[in-house]
Amino acid sequence: MVGTAEEHASHGRRRWSARGGRGRRRRVLVIALVAVVAFAVGAVATRSSSSVGRWDDAAGMDRYLAAYEEAFADLPEPDATVDVRTDFGVVRLYRFEGSGNADAPLLLLPGRASGSPVWADNLPSLLRIGDVYTIDLLGEPGRSVQERPIGDDADQAAWLHQTLAGLPEEEFHLVGLSIGGWTAANLGVRRPEHVASMTLLDPVLVFDDMPLETIVRSLPASLPWLPESWRDGFNSYTAGGAPVEDVPVARMIEAGMRHYSLALPAPTRIGEDTLAGLDVPVLAVIAGESVMHDPATAEATAERALPEGSMVRFHPDASHAINGEYPEEVAADIRAFLEGRA
Repeated sequence: MVGTAEEHASHGRRRWSARGGRGRRRRVLVIALVAVVAFAVGAVATRSSSSVGRWDDAAGMDRYLAAYEEAFADLPEPDATVDVRTDFGVVRLYRFEGSGNADAPLLLLPGRASGSPVWADNLPSLLRIGDVYTIDLLGEPGRSVQERPIGDDADQAAWLHQTLAGLPEEEFHLVGLSIGGWTAANLGVRRPEHVASMTLLDPVLVFDDMPLETIVRSLPASLPWLPESWRDGFNSYTAGGAPVEDVPVARMIEAGMRHYSLALPAPTRIGEDTLAGLDVPVLAVIAGESVMHDPATAEATAERALPEGSMVRFHPDASHAINGEYPEEVAADIRAFLEGRA
């Protein structure tokens, strides 16, 4: 593990603090957060008038899928491509066979308006832990196809529960980034039957509300017909000022934000009492320079509210784009967490 490490017992939890160089920003710098904020505050500018998510036209979909395929080429070759039918649509997953001996596969849930390709920098180290599935969230741009309305948080949990039930393994270690972290936590508090553990990477609306500054900054960039530079500016803000690079994964995210209209409910903040009632252990990874919540508040909430056997990991120099900045450290956190459960 890079940097200093402190371990102590507190209500059955362990906490570490690590420091690393912010200059080590990898290819994946931003995880499409304009839409996250817009939906969190109930904005309707990017919400589809349709009952399901849809592309604005065939050209926009083609632009997104071309960037998706180009970005996907940076991932290892998947051992299987899996489509699982649920009551709400068909969910696309990719399975990668790992070299580690984790007792259950990891299942990676990306941020909003992205998809499986955002995990390119993380897969090499995560595959040393065990087998890995990546998933394209239902109702988001990607290879999953929403067919029926997703009306509330219970529906969000239902489609993911049905997806896990449709896979051959009995349990999974969920790893969720940003809105993917909220999606994992929402499943854990409602339908935990197939959840062995959860790793929440700087999740939104789990350990704290969104700051007013972030909400205000996001609004001008949340309109898809406004200049791309406005979205780039906000995305750079969420990544600690790092520039948005002209790489396939960034082009994929931009195309998804511009051409795909979501028809999803605004996610609801998960309260402390609900977190305390979780039946599965949680690794909370908090970015010290995140603008999606107050990091100190989020850390304190996680320390206070998570159930026995959980861990809290705080990276003071990381932005909300922590998975791209610190892929090896994130993998080390997950390995230590899973080994601590054994």
